[in-house]
Amino acid sequence: MKATILTDPERPKVSKAEIARILKAAGIGVSERDADFGIVVGGDGLFSYYGRITTTALPLLFVAVRSKGTTSTKGYISHVYLDDLPRALDSVAKKLYAVAECKRLEVAINGVKKGEVFTDVYLEKGADSNCLRYHLEVKSGDLSFTDSAIANGVIICTSAGSTGYYSYVDKLRLGDWLEPDRYSIIGDDEVGVCYIAPMLTIREGEGRSPLRYTLPWGSTFRIRLTRDADARLFGITKSRTGVRIRVGDYVDVRPSASTTRVIRLAPTPL
Repeated sequence: MKATILTDPERPKVSKAEIARILKAAGIGVSERDADFGIVVGGDGLFSYYGRITTTALPLLFVAVRSKGTTSTKGYISHVYLDDLPRALDSVAKKLYAVAECKRLEVAINGVKKGEVFTDVYLEKGADSNCLRYHLEVKSGDLSFTDSAIANGVIICTSAGSTGYYSYVDKLRLGDWLEPDRYSIIGDDEVGVCYIAPMLTIREGEGRSPLRYTLPWGSTFRIRLTRDADARLFGITKSRTGVRIRVGDYVDVRPSASTTRVIRLAPTPL
């Protein structure tokens, strides 16, 4: 059995040499071309990145690095930590795992596909902007509506992204404490929408729109600014400045035909 090692090329939390050593001790080889699975070592941001760019059938094992730092890696997406990697690899070698087919979203700007999303995509104000003013047009089966908002932005995410930016509301309510197992409230067949620090959200013909809600998978979304601002789209590029969105542009978010294959280990016997 062989694995390909995937880390942050700029700031790896653990060296590839150290991960290769752990793999070798588990009797698993290293290969970039004919690997049986990929091992991603890092944090949720890195998991999100490799989760959206992986285009092959290669299943991924997400491995988080424990950290006590307030703003350091949390690894909510992962169910394996680096210090428990030998046990996890033993389970993989014995084929005591399942592979989950995690849904992805496709993002287009002005009708041109720009990328895919494993966790979330969000439009947010940049450093040189006040609140954004925009419409969110939603189509979900026979249901269609338009939300108008004055806010710092809007998040659209998959089930895998439910413990990310989408969960900021839970952290505020719970005093900066998040329980991932309890607040991962987006189902595998749902997509989530969450407004970022809204001043106003109005649903056409209905009154105020919810701060956060879920819709069935298959729903589609279009975002349009109603006033020009320093608006940035994040989640489809590694750029820390995002993609600039202007009045006249439209951002479409819809289901992708692709999935991300994620390794889920069997529960550890008591």
